Amino acid sequence: MRTIDDLDVAGRRVLVRADLNVPLRDGKITDDGRIRASLPTIHALRAKGAKVIVCAHLGRPKGEVKHEFSLAPVAVRLGELLGTDVAFATDVVGSSARAAASGLADGDVALLENLRFEPGETSKDDAERGAFADRLAELAELYVGDGFGAVHRRHASVYDVPRRLPHAAGDLIAAEVDVLKRLTEDVERPYAVVLGGSKVSDKLGVIDNLLGKADRILIGGGMVFTFLKAQGHEVGRSLLEEDQLDTCREYLRRASEAGVEFVLPVDIVAAEAFAADAEHAVVPADAIPADRLGLDIGPESGKLFASRLAGARTVFWNGPMGVFEMEPYAHGTRAVAQGLLDSGAFTVVGGGDSAAAVRQLGFDETAFSHISTGGGASLEYLEGKALPGLLALED
Repeated sequence: MRTIDDLDVAGRRVLVRADLNVPLRDGKITDDGRIRASLPTIHALRAKGAKVIVCAHLGRPKGEVKHEFSLAPVAVRLGELLGTDVAFATDVVGSSARAAASGLADGDVALLENLRFEPGETSKDDAERGAFADRLAELAELYVGDGFGAVHRRHASVYDVPRRLPHAAGDLIAAEVDVLKRLTEDVERPYAVVLGGSKVSDKLGVIDNLLGKADRILIGGGMVFTFLKAQGHEVGRSLLEEDQLDTCREYLRRASEAGVEFVLPVDIVAAEAFAADAEHAVVPADAIPADRLGLDIGPESGKLFASRLAGARTVFWNGPMGVFEMEPYAHGTRAVAQGLLDSGAFTVVGGGDSAAAVRQLGFDETAFSHISTGGGASLEYLEGKALPGLLALED
């Protein structure tokens, strides 16, 4: 896979596919982590004299122009972080985009409007997607893929455009791939994996694949209740996927046979309602009241998880342990994050809600070995899937 050092970018228009899919509330960015992660590649290209055209998506507007998904606030924040004006095109491949691209001087930066305002970006029809990719590629002379959070999508800007232009991987994608190889090819053991989030079904592939690679798998979050139910325990009104009970039983059986330590919580924070001010209490994991729902792992589980991370040399974590956005149910996620830091291991936070939790709970991001920008992409890589965006860059 070529890097930007392999491209002669001076004086040339370079289309950078970044991941700027940041959370917004009332038109304001609430977490600029993904914008910050895109800076090293943009800085490097500017320093080499490139004319940088950044493209990205935001949310799921489904091929329609929707004001609430505009990248305009991102252009402002990107400019603040870069310390320079960022020209903002009010369309993706139209007259505004062409004017912004042609008006760049060496070292200038422009940002195109949301790629997903164009139906061709996400189309499953090769011809429609290809036609849009042609128009996008016409804006530039070179392509740099740096949106790791989108490389698992067969989208025009990720898969088709690099097949039309000389291309290379940006610093972010290169770093992400190096880290993922450390989690799959030459792992320093013991290797512990912590999985949380709401649904078992979201993690089926990664659990299946890691049962043959990890030494310990720790399960928390909403997905844990399907495992507890599979063991015959009452889970009350907690999140439950009835159709995954047999799958969970099979995973537990396989883990036992393979000698993989499968760690489940021993206590749960169970509440009367899904609300921060709801009455709640810590209960044994095998005795959740029928009229309550679990919203976090309990304090003893936090200690247990930390103890099982303490001897690890490699740790991958994806998914919060509870509803961390509400303070009463943030303690389990905080305990796991601290457990990663205390372990002294090579620690990887797998993007998405986990990365957001690290920032929201006040942890020093630089204390972790790596915080991924792509939760879904990281998981699919760990499942052993071929990612379209990486395949395109490897050509």
